[in-house]
Amino acid sequence: MAINKNRFMLLITILMCVSLLFGCSSSTGKGDSKSGKKTITITYRDDGIGEEGTLYKWIKEVSASYPDKTVEIKPTPIQASEGDYFAKIALALKSKDTAPDIVTEDTFILNSDASAGYLEPLDGKLKGWEDWTNGSFIEAMKKGVTASDGKVYGVPYNTDSRGLWYNKDIFKQAGLPEDWKPKNWDEVLDAARTIKQKAANDVVPIWMNLGKATGEATSMQTYEMLLYGTGERLYQDDSSKWIIKSQGILDALTFIETINKEKLGPPLSKVLNGQAGNTSSRELLPKGKLAISLDGSWITGNYFDTGAAPWPEYKDVLGFAPMPTSKGQEPGSITLAGGWALSIPSNAKHKDEAWEFIKYALNKENTQKLVIASGNITVRADVAKDPGYTKMPFNEIATEYLQNAEFRPAQDKYPEVSTQIQSMVESVTTGTSPADALKKYAQDVTRIVGADHVVEK
Repeated sequence: MAINKNRFMLLITILMCVSLLFGCSSSTGKGDSKSGKKTITITYRDDGIGEEGTLYKWIKEVSASYPDKTVEIKPTPIQASEGDYFAKIALALKSKDTAPDIVTEDTFILNSDASAGYLEPLDGKLKGWEDWTNGSFIEAMKKGVTASDGKVYGVPYNTDSRGLWYNKDIFKQAGLPEDWKPKNWDEVLDAARTIKQKAANDVVPIWMNLGKATGEATSMQTYEMLLYGTGERLYQDDSSKWIIKSQGILDALTFIETINKEKLGPPLSKVLNGQAGNTSSRELLPKGKLAISLDGSWITGNYFDTGAAPWPEYKDVLGFAPMPTSKGQEPGSITLAGGWALSIPSNAKHKDEAWEFIKYALNKENTQKLVIASGNITVRADVAKDPGYTKMPFNEIATEYLQNAEFRPAQDKYPEVSTQIQSMVESVTTGTSPADALKKYAQDVTRIVGADHVVEK
């Protein structure tokens, strides 16, 4: 009997640890509070800075002003790399014991989570929300929260664009133009080569996310920015097939190979880990140790007084150039757009109360506070016209880049394909030839989606 009791206690301990991992159990706010209030839990990714994080501060500020005092709003962050966050969220959403009431969803994963039955469709609720129906939200941004079944599974709170951040001081020292607008990939590489020759030895000429540890940032910010710049795509909408072999794929991988062969990028020890994005944006750029960074419009949020790496001079030192197409072909530049949304899990305990809070949290005033604090681009048309938003450095140019924006495929299999992209990019980064990396990618994607759903070009 003692053995059985010990096993029982071990099982209880394991279950408690799982609950604490996701921060969503009754002991951490999943259930109702002792005061009798209903506790609404909000789960999001904490990238390592805890209560200093922009999203945490915003949730606490919005919660404090929320008029319904019968509910308590509780942040329940998951501290993880981007790739690990999605895996942990998928586990949490499966169970009523671990699912939060509100979850932040990257729009690239939203369709997959909706198809798996993890998220609640919001169409019925949205019909009664004036902000959604009166043009307050930019219509095109609703596409990112609409799954392949045509239903809406989240309310977007930001979007973004991507381009080439560069340090004007380093460019000036290297004899490069401070108003830099490369016309093609060769001009990007030439600038990096010039910096390698003329700048200090500890300056990284160009940074791109190149590892599996940085997850979707590697897929979207690096590979897809390159691939789409060749005129190629990941997925053929007209044939409903994934493209597993093309010259565009080889060209994108060859660009990555060139950067690493010529040692134009960062040391592998820095770029092949989950904190790589923070290293480039929060350490190297502010310290003048990075010349060019292919990254997103949101990184300036780090440099605000309340950000993770305050840098008052950023608006004068940094430039934000459009990422050119491979040979300068039309449309001349390319960006990938994404964003995040607030969604309600199917297993949420307080769905109605969660919806009421989402409406309040994502009204004009609160959305504006969040995008200004984080450095993101707004999805609300009314915020986009507000002087408080338009005066922020780089907001106008980052929004302008959306004119040539592309989006990731809204397909159930995309997250799995994206994982293979990350493996392919990392393999080239560590020395595999583009041809061999492409061959393995083609095999892996075919295995995932089926031979009837792939095409070679």
